[in-house]
Amino acid sequence: MHYRRLGRSGLKVSEISLGAWVTMGSQIDEKLSSDLIHHAFENGVNFFDNADIYARGQAELVMGKAIQDLPREELVISSKVFWPTMDGPNGRGLSRKHITESVEQTLKRLEVDYLDLYFCHRFDPDTPVEEVVFTMNTLIQQGKILYWGTSEWRASQIAEAYGIARQYNLIPPTMEQPQYHMFHRRRVESELAPIAESFGIGLTTWSPLASGLLTGKYNEGIPVGSRASMDSMAWIKESITQERIAKVVQLKVIADELGITNAQLAIAWLLRRKEVSSVITGATKLAQLKDNLAAREAVANLDDPILEKIEKILQNDPLNHD
Repeated sequence: MHYRRLGRSGLKVSEISLGAWVTMGSQIDEKLSSDLIHHAFENGVNFFDNADIYARGQAELVMGKAIQDLPREELVISSKVFWPTMDGPNGRGLSRKHITESVEQTLKRLEVDYLDLYFCHRFDPDTPVEEVVFTMNTLIQQGKILYWGTSEWRASQIAEAYGIARQYNLIPPTMEQPQYHMFHRRRVESELAPIAESFGIGLTTWSPLASGLLTGKYNEGIPVGSRASMDSMAWIKESITQERIAKVVQLKVIADELGITNAQLAIAWLLRRKEVSSVITGATKLAQLKDNLAAREAVANLDDPILEKIEKILQNDPLNHD
């Protein structure tokens, strides 16, 4: 496993990480979740991503149990705050009240004393950015979190938070977690990459396989039990078009030439970007995790001619308007 700095911070994270979204506490049971976490750790993964909203807190509970016999100092554990997790008008968002109450519940569920990374899961237009920055700085001073960042924020919003932190001599955001894959790339490459370079923000990207689309699993339809078959994930179906399936088929030709899988090609394609600190992967089977982890060895195969072939396939995607 290779490790990359989280932006310009001193923290090192595995370039491939394991996330809990959709899988832990929902699609897979506790034993399999624990097996995946332990296998990932044994193969060099140190970054494990979570959020309070995943499976309504169950994902944090499952991960918390699984990591109890692992050395805490070797783990980078994250969670997020924003979405509704409590009753009442203050049970969501990025107010000082909601953040403060949410982090306490997250620490209890994960059974840890502190979070390495804490993300603002979305931008909150109802809360002044100053309030968010000051609250995160307080949590760092209290030792409850070590680094804070954002997820799915615009570059201008990150810049505002960064500027406020510098103005008041507070700790600025260290990372941003955007969706990034072959069919969802413009915002990262055009908007976030420049600000990541300017401010030293590390990108921990999610959905590298486009919820399975890039693996080829939807080429013949939507399998029962897949993410696209779930009512809560119905939005995935909108991205599964015949045009994109045709592109996935063409990408498989390149993957076959390189002797790798479609998933490994998609992950390696992301890892070639220096702005990416870690690619967050998910898995419902041990075989999937093993396949994903092997992608780190495929990066060296992506020379300029291969990248040009990939770019030719991906160009003119009608839905890539992020």
